[in-house]
Amino acid sequence: MEVYAAGAVPRDESRSAVTVGVYDGVHLGHRHVLGRLLSTAAGQGLASAVVTFDPHPASVVAPQHAPQLLTTLERRLELLEGLGIDRVVVVDFDEARATQEPSSFVEEVLVGALRAATIVVGENFRFGRGRRGDVELLESMASPGGYVVEPVALDASGGQPISSSRIREVVARGDVGDAAAMLGRPHELEGTVVKGDGRGRGLGFPTANLAVRDGLVVPAVGIYAGTWARPSGERHAAAISVGRRPTFYDDADVLVEAYLLDFDDHLYGEAGRVSFVARLRGEERFESVDALVTQIGHDVEATRAALER
Repeated sequence: MEVYAAGAVPRDESRSAVTVGVYDGVHLGHRHVLGRLLSTAAGQGLASAVVTFDPHPASVVAPQHAPQLLTTLERRLELLEGLGIDRVVVVDFDEARATQEPSSFVEEVLVGALRAATIVVGENFRFGRGRRGDVELLESMASPGGYVVEPVALDASGGQPISSSRIREVVARGDVGDAAAMLGRPHELEGTVVKGDGRGRGLGFPTANLAVRDGLVVPAVGIYAGTWARPSGERHAAAISVGRRPTFYDDADVLVEAYLLDFDDHLYGEAGRVSFVARLRGEERFESVDALVTQIGHDVEATRAALER
């Protein structure tokens, strides 16, 4: 898959089937649109192209309301490549982009850089200054021999359209099963393993403490079953704690730590990706260390059972 900045797309004579959006999470609603893009591109002999934005437009337009994200840009690109997208254009969203007229964006990026033959977007798609651009504007700018617009009805789950904002809300509540049903995979966090206080090893359950990449939405405090992926691709079942460790601390920052089942090695300094498969329970304060250790043993077995389903 080729990845370009908006101003660095090589000029050639090939034309593209194009879609536009942040595509945070590359969830099933996104895949509904992307599937149409890919089938249209294949049917017309076009390259498939995705125009996405980084940072999230809300971080520039309304930073006080900027969301925590489901995926990093790097993970977003991995997921798009896995779907078979040919080309991605990453638009650096800044103040100039925020005030750009929709028609100017179409002329510069969609027509000028990508030579769009077909533009595939969700039926509620909005873009450009003041979100004034929409399907109707795209259609009004389509000249004979130019591009055609393919609006796609939104995919739904539980009677509601699947959206990144809806999934973020579900993850923040700790409903990782519902999130996975809309994402098409478990919610993930990425980061680097850092040294903690070593308390887990002393309890017989050494944990990998994940310094989560900034800006990602972290599930609600609680205990989860999931998996841990290493940079090599090696994966391990993991019992995951998102919490403040109330048995030992009265007021601590939220920490994401994972006990990797059947694993005995050091991960310090290594990148890690943890996936949340099921919520097991809320976080509790225990009256004794022995009671906590007993519960952790139960959590490990519950993790095995959850991952076998």
